[in-house]
Amino acid sequence: MQQETLHATKRVTSGSRASKRLRRDGRVPGVVYGSTIDPKPVHVSARDLYAVLHTEAGLNAIIEIDVEGDSVLTVARELQRHPVRGEIQHLDFIEVRMDEEIEAEVGVDYTGVPLGVRDEGGIVETISASVTISALPTAIPSQIEVDIAHLALGDTLKVSDLPEIDGVTYLADADDPLLTVVAPAAEVVEEPIDMLEGDEVEGEDGSASDVADDGSDDSEG
Repeated sequence: MQQETLHATKRVTSGSRASKRLRRDGRVPGVVYGSTIDPKPVHVSARDLYAVLHTEAGLNAIIEIDVEGDSVLTVARELQRHPVRGEIQHLDFIEVRMDEEIEAEVGVDYTGVPLGVRDEGGIVETISASVTISALPTAIPSQIEVDIAHLALGDTLKVSDLPEIDGVTYLADADDPLLTVVAPAAEVVEEPIDMLEGDEVEGEDGSASDVADDGSDDSEG
């Protein structure tokens, strides 16, 4: 997996007000930490961070954080985003070792048109578009491709159906469903209710009465 480099600056002030100022200046606050280093509050360029996290490796990119000349290999985790704009507002850079496995969330790429869609009129219902794995940092795949063309109506793709990849362990339960082919929901057609002669109607007082069908009036002259 490709390794990216990101330059960081130590944060000398903390708190929400200081973080807002950094974001206004195009910086993203974060923390670098790991088993061999003490937590280091830092801030990085929002533009550079975007570029690093939008390579083929995505959020699983190996990032060499250069904190004012002191470098450490990390992965980005615990991203906090703006609820509307989606911009990263804070994140953690967790130290990694090339000889130790880490957990990662990897997207699943479903390819092909299922038999149950093509020939039986079904639809694909995606339950999960990613799966959690464990692997060495350099062995984490950018995505996991699986062909679903053979799935018939009513079939379900499970974690156990994913392809075996050298050095990769699936951490989810083997029976966890990922995708299923289901029949489309039946369209409910509401029939109009006709007022037929002789049907009961509700009076102003809430009581039911019969609709007269002979046009007669019972009131006295």
